Amino acid sequence: MMAITQEREVESAEPADSAKRLQIINGARSVFLAQGFDGASMGGIARTAGVSKGTLYVYFTSKEELFQVVARDECFAQAEQVFALDPADHDVEAVLTRLGTAFVRFLCQPQRMAAVRTIMSISERMPDVGRKFYETGPATGIGRVATYIEAQVAVGVLEVEDSTVAAAQFLESCGSTLVKPMLFGFGPVPDPARVEHVVGMAVRMFLASYRRP
Repeated sequence: MMAITQEREVESAEPADSAKRLQIINGARSVFLAQGFDGASMGGIARTAGVSKGTLYVYFTSKEELFQVVARDECFAQAEQVFALDPADHDVEAVLTRLGTAFVRFLCQPQRMAAVRTIMSISERMPDVGRKFYETGPATGIGRVATYIEAQVAVGVLEVEDSTVAAAQFLESCGSTLVKPMLFGFGPVPDPARVEHVVGMAVRMFLASYRRP
């Protein structure tokens, strides 16, 4: 009977544990975006998250570990929201138009820009953070697009020598004049008409190069 009671206590604690961890991550995200990595402190994160410093250290041993989790979650959000591609959808023009538009809109959110700037600012002295961010973010996105391209090559819709390069070319074409100016503080959030124009050109260039006659 006691074993059953203990088991139920563990089961009931799990959702609360997950909720507390998420609460801490959300608080940390707010602090990192507002103050950057160097300006953030574990004490400040605990206050923003509404937990004690002792509770914070139960879940995360350091600011570096917490930052890596926040960065990883940003990458997973991008992968799931932007790069959910169906290989069975052979309307490449429509798929790439949706993809390019979603990709640009996702990255051009001010909070996403702040996260990328923070990661860039610490990647030289914390290369593992930069490496993991690239692996779970840009590299994953390129990989998913490359997989979609390969599926279209297999059914004769596209003719592509190197699907990874082609995927990177397309994403760069979509973001180079929209995302990068924002990243360096050169331009504002692009309006929908501008996004449509740039993505449309990127799609047409891709199809002109790779669509099988």
